[in-house]
This record gives sequence, C-alpha cells and structure tokens, in this order.
Amino acid sequence: MSLTPGLSAEAAVKVTPENCASAVGSGAVDVFATPMMIALMEQAAARAVAPHLAEDEVTVGTRISVEHVAGTPPGMTVRAVATLEAVEGRRLVFRVEAFDDRERIGGGTHERYIVNRARFLARAGEKALS
Repeated sequence: MSLTPGLSAEAAVKVTPENCASAVGSGAVDVFATPMMIALMEQAAARAVAPHLAEDEVTVGTRISVEHVAGTPPGMTVRAVATLEAVEGRRLVFRVEAFDDRERIGGGTHERYIVNRARFLARAGEKALS
C-alpha cells in the first residue's frame, strides 16, 4: 500500500430528472440533488486510492462535511474531484469539490477507512442473522 497525500481522482455525471432533488426526495426543485453530489464525491475519493490498495482491501465512507452552494439544472454535467490530504493508519481524509459546467457548486471534507472486504462483509452479514 503506497498511499500518499496528493492522490486525486474525478467522477462525473450528467444531470437528469432522475438525479434531481425532486426525484430523490431531498427537495422540491429540479436541480442536482445534494445526496447525489455527495455520492459523486465519495466515488471520486474511492477511485483516488483504489489502485493503491491490496487486493483484499476496499475503502468505506465514514464521514462527510460538505456545502452545496449552487443549483445545477438538468442537461449540465457535474464533476467531483477528491484529493487525498492525510493518511493516518487506515483513516484517509480527502478534500472534495464539485463543479458544474459554469462554476464550483460545493466542497468540503470526506473521511474513508481502509477495510478488509471479506471481514467487513462478514461482520455486516452477521446483522442479518440476528
């Protein structure tokens, strides 16, 4: 594992009626939904480090603190950028930002942890057995 601050990746999506606030229940307006922006930021962060993990490792999101400061209508593209800022053992801290075709629409910080995929899924599966 060679995780160092500065690793970065992007994820993008076209705004459609399906990922607008009115469709996902986060508002009554036809603009890109905040939960969808957060998901895009998480996707970018996971992509930034995935090539540097062991085969049996993945990252899981544990914390996000972002602002969504501008609306984006259907037809535009939203692009999220995640940059690894700190590595503290298994804890990873990212700076995340989102942009549409015209401006910055959001940003903040996102935390992920490196976990062993099989152990993580086994532990989650135990809940279904209780």
